[in-house]
Amino acid sequence: MNQSTYDAILIGAGHNGLVCATYLAKAGLKVLVLERRDVVGGAAVTEEFHPGFRNSVASYTVSLLQPKVIDDLALEKHGLKVVLRRANNFLPRPDGSYLLTGAGRTREEVAKFSRRDADALPEYERRLDAIADVLRALALEPPPNVSDGGWLKALPELVRAGKLGKRLGALDATLRNDLLDLFTISAAEYLDRFFESEPIKAVLGFDGVVGNYASPWTPGSAYVLLHHVFGEVNGVKGAWGHAIGGMGAITQAMAKSAMAAGVEIRTGCGVREVVVEGGRAVGVVTSASDTMRALAIVANVNPKLLYEQLLAPVAVPEPTRERMRNWRCGSGTFRMNVALDRLPDFTALPGEGDHLTAGIILAPSLDYMDRAYLDARAHGWSREPIVEMLIPSTLDDSLAPAGRHVASLFCQHVAPVLPNGASWDDHREEVADLMIDTVDRYAPGFKASVLGRQIKSPLDLERDFGLIGGDIFHGALSLNQLFSARPMLGQANYRGALPGLYLCGAGTHPGGGVTGAPGHNAARAVVTDLR
Repeated sequence: MNQSTYDAILIGAGHNGLVCATYLAKAGLKVLVLERRDVVGGAAVTEEFHPGFRNSVASYTVSLLQPKVIDDLALEKHGLKVVLRRANNFLPRPDGSYLLTGAGRTREEVAKFSRRDADALPEYERRLDAIADVLRALALEPPPNVSDGGWLKALPELVRAGKLGKRLGALDATLRNDLLDLFTISAAEYLDRFFESEPIKAVLGFDGVVGNYASPWTPGSAYVLLHHVFGEVNGVKGAWGHAIGGMGAITQAMAKSAMAAGVEIRTGCGVREVVVEGGRAVGVVTSASDTMRALAIVANVNPKLLYEQLLAPVAVPEPTRERMRNWRCGSGTFRMNVALDRLPDFTALPGEGDHLTAGIILAPSLDYMDRAYLDARAHGWSREPIVEMLIPSTLDDSLAPAGRHVASLFCQHVAPVLPNGASWDDHREEVADLMIDTVDRYAPGFKASVLGRQIKSPLDLERDFGLIGGDIFHGALSLNQLFSARPMLGQANYRGALPGLYLCGAGTHPGGGVTGAPGHNAARAVVTDLR
């Protein structure tokens, strides 16, 4: 049995693992990253899925990636280029009308349906922008870590809580009330306060259910909406963009940055077990039965996977085991990539144009989204699903042959686990056909234009990327799984249930999305402890 020693070993070369490893190496530590798959990147990877056609496999668009991480890791120097969509969102409707949002056009577009809503839009945006600015700053700070460690440990957390209170206190009373509501109420309820017309509520409300196995009327879905407006692209707050070369271009740039800093990365080398001695995490055993030891073991996996599969039950404290039994995963996501011989032609807005560079939302109302969720709960998948389609080849001609295109379909709602013991392996093609047919209703001829397709059911996402129940966030963004309770009280500072064990993935604050924030924050905890 081979043995090697490092300062830090990271489990998983997803984007947060690469970010954390790079910061640790820049601090002078000897760092090893172990990745089960043959390629780095986790769920942020680009693959050829049909001869000549490449696309982002799982995560599919850029907004939440922290500018500080981009700068600190010199990602642009290592080849990353992100371009803005020419429009934000396109919502075609069954009656032939449409809403197209984006800089300089949203208010006029909304006025087609309601002048009152157009007049309400600036105040809605002002409130969300102000709150997002505060939470954007908090993303790169660990939340107060509520624990029972006595006054010595409590004092720094009280100071941190005081700083948080000062930031929140800078918001006026109206915004403080809005912040409380955004953490607790539904996206639909919040949007109803501002708007009366369905199209704008559908476009904005989609952010409350994307990746979230819930109705827009589910309490807490307003926070998921807020989570998706934290981001910025090329200095434009709240914007969404495309990484040239797909999402894998982000993680390939991160890997280059990591290796330049001295990080050792091994692919095709999964971790079978975290080694615990004397109540402390001291190493890992790989799938090849090699043992590697380190002062810090940093897990970039869903905390449920870490505590229930990589650690012996006897090594995990009972409160953590109970928390993980109740850790809620499952995002209702069915992911597809399709190779196209031509661009889709939408009945509501025929021909080419900026709308084809946008996030195309096929879900005309909040009530439609609610029915989709309820149908999936009862049937296993919604017969009238929610589909968001992106056509990244309209912005990036490296993804498809000349004159051809690729489309990303992010589809909801489907049950993470099918009822009555049914397997996704038996129904994935049937549901994929349904998703294609759904697009075809809005863009006749789409089905005939499909040359090939890649399908990722919730089960596929779990097997391929460790996304339990297909959960892209490594755990639902519900109030009891956020902030100081992510992944649980006492572990909000990226330090795990055992000394020497750390967490740096999306199951920690501030949560899911390609942000790099958990990796950034966890690295500070590791460096502080090892120094």
